[in-house]
Amino acid sequence: MPSTSAQSRKDSGKAKLLLLILGVLWGLNWPAVKISLSGISPWTLRSIGLGAAACTLFALAFARGRSLHISRRDRPHIVMTGLLNIALFNILLTFAQLGAATSRVAIITYSMPLWATLFARIALGEKLDRMRAIGLAFGAGGLAVLIAPLIGGGLLNLPHGILYALAAALTWAAGTVYMKWAKINAEPLAIAAWQLLIGALVALAGLLSFEGWPHPGALHLPVMIALAYHIFFGMAAAYILWFEIIARLPAGVAALGTLLVPVVGVSSAMLLLGERPSVPDLLGFALIFGAAVCVLLPAGSLRLSRA
Repeated sequence: MPSTSAQSRKDSGKAKLLLLILGVLWGLNWPAVKISLSGISPWTLRSIGLGAAACTLFALAFARGRSLHISRRDRPHIVMTGLLNIALFNILLTFAQLGAATSRVAIITYSMPLWATLFARIALGEKLDRMRAIGLAFGAGGLAVLIAPLIGGGLLNLPHGILYALAAALTWAAGTVYMKWAKINAEPLAIAAWQLLIGALVALAGLLSFEGWPHPGALHLPVMIALAYHIFFGMAAAYILWFEIIARLPAGVAALGTLLVPVVGVSSAMLLLGERPSVPDLLGFALIFGAAVCVLLPAGSLRLSRA
């Protein structure tokens, strides 16, 4: 029989392979969402996608006999993190992709670790070591390089898509820090399942409030393929993989591994959508990517789990 250490190395190797697959799945989800939005509304897309992901995780929990119980003390925290991490993040991101290039939205969204580090310093009193300080400086420089060419009459006059992307990064960061502060005592699978359900219900409420019942729209073949990919691979399969990974790898390794997502997202937007990032876009991306590595490498305490 293989030794415990050999089995552990085997499990770790398998998890890293799954992490690579996950990075590709979530990265390709960026252009899939953009293409889907050419045929269906943002509210419909998020209602279907988040609903499918929530159902997948509830089914996975039942299949594995995992507890879905959330204590009374933690229920308000689940609602708050569901609003920040899932509902607001995904809805803002969808509208961002309607108003800006997918590659640019992906780059700005992955400034999240920088905001999370700053929020954690303010709200939790976490120390800002040298590596994180360098990361914040890189990140600030990257955002400046990205946004400077777009500023005409001030920050508030930035394209709406850019503002939505920044807001999405901020809500994701706030939700991450809030979760760390709240210390929710429940199964990770249960936490994610309930958060996704809250996100789906918020999206459904938005759909019914602003659009009424969904209608098919322009479901031509590329939209149908992209929507199917988003539902079955970008959301459902990706979340199953994520929980396999975090069960096998330290959170810091998993978090660093998800930095493959924006790389695949930007590359696939160029290949599938014909986007051509400008020199400031690419320079900003390099700085923000390097900043995220600096921020995540020392402690690895901020878990990234977004499409």
